Amino acid sequence: MTPDAMPADRTRAMSPRAGLLLWAIMTVAAMMVVHWAVFPSLAPASASITLFLAGAAFLWTALPHHYPHSLFGACNAVTLFRAGLGATLLSPLLAPGLADAALNGWSIALVATIALSLDGVDGFLARRSGLASAFGARFDMEVDAALALLLSLLALGSGKAGYEVLLLGLMRYAFVAAAWGLPWMAEGLPDKFGRKVVCVIQIAALIALQTPVVSGTLALIITYGAIGALLWSFGRDVLWLWRHRS
Repeated sequence: MTPDAMPADRTRAMSPRAGLLLWAIMTVAAMMVVHWAVFPSLAPASASITLFLAGAAFLWTALPHHYPHSLFGACNAVTLFRAGLGATLLSPLLAPGLADAALNGWSIALVATIALSLDGVDGFLARRSGLASAFGARFDMEVDAALALLLSLLALGSGKAGYEVLLLGLMRYAFVAAAWGLPWMAEGLPDKFGRKVVCVIQIAALIALQTPVVSGTLALIITYGAIGALLWSFGRDVLWLWRHRS
């Protein structure tokens, strides 16, 4: 029996909003455990949890209008957990002088690596459960973008890279902002495996920059290599949209 074919009373009991609420509570609990275990020397996790809850509140308002299924699903729960892991990185970002310490550098890399390793799991679960949707794909993309932005700010704060590293965190948002003035840039893009590979390269590079073993010339090579890959990916997408504009 598929999730959408479940009895009506059970479907109502686990509606998308109910599932979001349940998994948001569980994610906040997990965030507190992660913060206590990985960032014990930092300030309380209140700022990270506030950031996560703000995102969850946005999802709450968007679900009825944009999510086509009757269940929240494990796929979106994984994406929500990834969002929670990313939000925990706000704690070291708001703790000047601690983000570049050796222990904290490894801790940041560990949390971000777990978040990155779960990327793809949500998509697999969505396809397997029949809960794939444009909403879920966009949710996953925005979580990746937020993770990249936080990691780029941490890399800048550590002094391992200059302001150019912010290109790795801001390019997605620059693309969205450009679409406000250029409507043709807001059109849908064909699914490309290369885009997913570049996203992994982008976040993996930012994770590497958090580790104490990467600095100096190596940090510059990693930074500019990832920027080059990202410029190629976005440039290809912009060119495709320009050629297919109406």
